[in-house]
Amino acid sequence: MILTKLRIANYRFTLQARDELHLPPYKGSTLRGGFGYTFKRVVCFQREVKTCEGCLLREECPYAYVFESSPPSDAQVLRKHSDVPLPFVIEPDTTDRRTTYRPGDTLHFDLVLVGKAINYLPYFILVFRELGNRGLGRGRGKYSLHEVQAVQPLSGAGERIYSASDEMVCHSELEVSFQDIERHVEEMPGDKVRLRFLTPTRLKHEGRFISQPPFHVIVRNVLRRVSSLYYFHCGQQWKFDYRGTIERAKEIRSAELNTKWVDWERYSGRQKARMKMGGFVGEAVYEGDLTGFKPLLLLGQLVHIGKACVFGNGRYEIR
Repeated sequence: MILTKLRIANYRFTLQARDELHLPPYKGSTLRGGFGYTFKRVVCFQREVKTCEGCLLREECPYAYVFESSPPSDAQVLRKHSDVPLPFVIEPDTTDRRTTYRPGDTLHFDLVLVGKAINYLPYFILVFRELGNRGLGRGRGKYSLHEVQAVQPLSGAGERIYSASDEMVCHSELEVSFQDIERHVEEMPGDKVRLRFLTPTRLKHEGRFISQPPFHVIVRNVLRRVSSLYYFHCGQQWKFDYRGTIERAKEIRSAELNTKWVDWERYSGRQKARMKMGGFVGEAVYEGDLTGFKPLLLLGQLVHIGKACVFGNGRYEIR
């Protein structure tokens, strides 16, 4: 299970309210919606065009890559446009349920970038800074991008790479490699694992959304997400025994399934409609020979699983 070209980077953004901000308790959809719109306004030279199809600058455009990546012409898997996963995840602070922020108050969120998207970090910083000038949430309250830290989520190491005082973006080597993951899993128990699902996790099994996930369904979704991110954004096909791994995952027992379904909707400005994004939250405990599954579980913790990962959905912690 070697992913030699895997690159995952995590960045912590701190925003400081300039006006009074009015935001929902869970801020993933609000951040993602404002971010996508502002990204296009900042970098696109043909803003009046709704899609990137036919644009002469498409191959070099950061917006086209981040939001409208297409499979290469010689793609061997996932040839449909909708199958290409976006190379970022916005992780709001799930412990911060405030809906009103006074001027001077701060809020935080993490940004996870995968593969080639890491090279576009300065654009992400520029766009979130500009979003603060445009305004966010109900009433479009303005904020300042106070600072950005590069964070190594496995070791806890961190370093500041951007500050409002000088508005310079510094380079950071803090990333997660597969070697980091292998070292980290050595500290995990081999026969029991507790997963705490922090945000709605939207998974299907046998054509239906589920509220209590068997272990093999978790593994299937980690494999699907990691393999597609690795293929499209790290440029490598993952040679792996998918079928054998899933069959072995079926032998892992569900010791506790304290999960429940929660409904959640978001408004899509692009589709002009409300979208159902509900999923399960809670805790699940699995028992069995987990030796070969620990790296997979850790990968899923880093990049999320299921639908709407870019909003922060499908986030879990290994306990």
